[in-house]
Amino acid sequence: MVGRRTVVIGAGVVGAALADELSALGWTDIVVLDQGDLPATGGSTSHAPGLVFQASGSKVLTDLARYTVEKFVALEHEGQSCFLQVGGLEVATTPERLAEIHRRHGWLTSWGVEAEVVDADRCVELHPLVDRDRVLGGLHCPTDGLAKALWAVEAQIDRAKSRGVKFLPRHEVTDISVADGKVVGVVTDHGEIPADVVVCCAGIWGPKVAALVGMNLPLTPLAHQLAWTGPIPALAGQTEEAVRPILRHQDADLYYRDRYDQLGIGYYGHRPMPIDANDLLPVEYAEVMPSVLEFTPDDFAPAWDETQALLPATLDAKVEEGINGVFSFTPDGMPLLGESPEVSGFWVAEAVWVTHSAGVGRAVAEWLANGHSESFDLHECDLNRFEDYQLVPEYILERDCQNFVEVYDILHPLQPMDSPRELRTSPYYARQQELGAFFLPANGWERPQWYEANKGLLDRYQVPQPNDWAAKYWSPIVGAEAQATRDGVAMYDMTALKRLTVTGPGATAFLQRLTTGNVDRTVGSVIYTLLLDVDGGIRSDVTIARLGPNHYQAGVNGALDTDWFNRFLPADGSVVVTDITPGTCCIGLWGPKAREVLSGLTDADLTNDGLKYFRAARFSIGNVPVTAMRLSYVGELGWELYTTADLGLRLWDTIWAAGQDHGIIAAGRGAFNSLRLEKGYRSFGADMTFEHDPYEAGVGFAVKLDKGDFVGRDALLRRKENQTRTLACLTVDEPADVVVGKEPVFADGRAVGYVTSAAYGYTIGKGIAYAWLPADVATPGTPVEIGYFDRRVRAVVAAEPLFDPSMTRLRG
Repeated sequence: MVGRRTVVIGAGVVGAALADELSALGWTDIVVLDQGDLPATGGSTSHAPGLVFQASGSKVLTDLARYTVEKFVALEHEGQSCFLQVGGLEVATTPERLAEIHRRHGWLTSWGVEAEVVDADRCVELHPLVDRDRVLGGLHCPTDGLAKALWAVEAQIDRAKSRGVKFLPRHEVTDISVADGKVVGVVTDHGEIPADVVVCCAGIWGPKVAALVGMNLPLTPLAHQLAWTGPIPALAGQTEEAVRPILRHQDADLYYRDRYDQLGIGYYGHRPMPIDANDLLPVEYAEVMPSVLEFTPDDFAPAWDETQALLPATLDAKVEEGINGVFSFTPDGMPLLGESPEVSGFWVAEAVWVTHSAGVGRAVAEWLANGHSESFDLHECDLNRFEDYQLVPEYILERDCQNFVEVYDILHPLQPMDSPRELRTSPYYARQQELGAFFLPANGWERPQWYEANKGLLDRYQVPQPNDWAAKYWSPIVGAEAQATRDGVAMYDMTALKRLTVTGPGATAFLQRLTTGNVDRTVGSVIYTLLLDVDGGIRSDVTIARLGPNHYQAGVNGALDTDWFNRFLPADGSVVVTDITPGTCCIGLWGPKAREVLSGLTDADLTNDGLKYFRAARFSIGNVPVTAMRLSYVGELGWELYTTADLGLRLWDTIWAAGQDHGIIAAGRGAFNSLRLEKGYRSFGADMTFEHDPYEAGVGFAVKLDKGDFVGRDALLRRKENQTRTLACLTVDEPADVVVGKEPVFADGRAVGYVTSAAYGYTIGKGIAYAWLPADVATPGTPVEIGYFDRRVRAVVAAEPLFDPSMTRLRG
């Protein structure tokens, strides 16, 4: 198979991996360009220290790193492995970091990577330079190590060349030719090369290259300090390049690696040093290489002091050389992979470090060849995941610099960014502030987590105290709000839910093609349905309301869903997809007294016969026209009430005033999450992602196989016959044992799965955790354990839903 004419821009560790992987899949009409020489092109790969630590709270980053390790270990350069598998050691010098190390060990266990938490003596045994009195323990991962990045580049280039791939060094890209919205060629200083596919693997030059097709790539090159000591007497006579584990001292933003009798020292503790990609020097003008800037000793001084304290042997040495090496950072710390939404055939594989390079090469090669990656769940890496506000240059720069600062920080899953804040606020924001809302950002919106005004509810409701980690960004008011919702009525701000309209004469056929459900129902119907990829994996779960014969409103999960819809739009203009989120708002009014609150505000028939469960209607609440959908993600009677942003405050005030005689409260996302887990409602991105199919995720009811063809249907039928895992509900008896998510699950002493979402169920009086488990373990009544920091928490597989299985409250 020749494949489409493909030009890869950048022959660093990512471009070389992509050429190797894509040619291995049979594509041979591939040209790889670079402005520099081969294999040291002058980009980040050329000076990268090569440390590969696999631990990450992101499953896909660990998966990408694990593949990189496995490939580089087997990859040879002149008869030697391209990976020195000396292991990795992260040391803790504070109790907080030791707890974090246990959490990181849990991640590795969840994702299937061998590791262990070791005591201080073992840390010194593994790395004798470490001062025993400074460390409390460490995390040892024996499969970590040092990638010989340039060797790996050369080895992969050789493999790709053997399959017919052409590499053209000293070719600077000056333009990308586009015709009718598609790439047709790459213009270089040596002429134009025709292309059907162009993949930008230009690293720190990525924003400059992407700008040639009008793309604002959310990436900032930042300088990062790397220094080398002179000879260390304690290492005298070391004849192998590396014999000790690569070392991280994250409490001080430091890492270390051997180089014979010297040490390399990397430092993230200095001020952010951003660089405009357009200001990077061309290869021929750079003194060393474009990605290497002059070392700034004053910035490094704290790192050297801390190094001498942690590794006393360095007191007999000095820093002899150093660089400020330039690497790529993004607003959320994840790679940028995928195809441009505006220019067909223009792809990027950017913001990828050596650690994940081979994995990314494989993932993008599979994506190009098959329409999806068979090996990796890339929803966190997709280029098109960002909202418009996240693509503003000021936002990109600020967030990228903050991610540099936080790269080794201990971050709680709910920890909000400090800045920028108040980017998006609903019309209810002023009222929420008056009620003492504690806000956490969601899709850029300020969303209440709980309200201090509800503190008085604690006189009525008992709320157990969770453990210290689970209690961060939590208040007992969360539990009181959850119980008050079950007993009375509550208003929830649902504005952060992304909303699209799909209109036009082709709207019905379009949605029938894209979703697993049957949208061709009567006007006023609402369905819960799924978007699948071509491999049958879940891309999203959505609700779709038919508001007119050719008018639908879809509640989706984010920008990736918008991008997916747009990629399938018919060329004849018969379908229009519009993001109405900024101009609309939504209140979720839920609880057994919800009907009583609304009954005096509208002439609409809100009885069960008048507006049935999962039906929509348009009417007025006071002076405010609304679109009301009778559905609930907290498992109680009520409606999602949509109106335009200009009338949002009036809607809030109208409902609030009417609810005073019924004990109405405003409730936050903390209560919402507890209530939705009691009902077993899945959350895309946490409980299920691209790698899961509907049947194993427990949402097979949303698949209507009898409606005809839809995207992913054939693949789903094949997957349906081979179900080996399932998303299971676990309960925990002790309130203090509530977990947070991503913890490993053990059965009979062995790790068998991992937690996705978790919360305390205030109605049922138990902790709840959803987890991916082998099908033969996920039987109700099966005892399991959850690895939580340095403990094992007892749990049991439970039948779901835990609350109101007969659905009487929802349909009441």
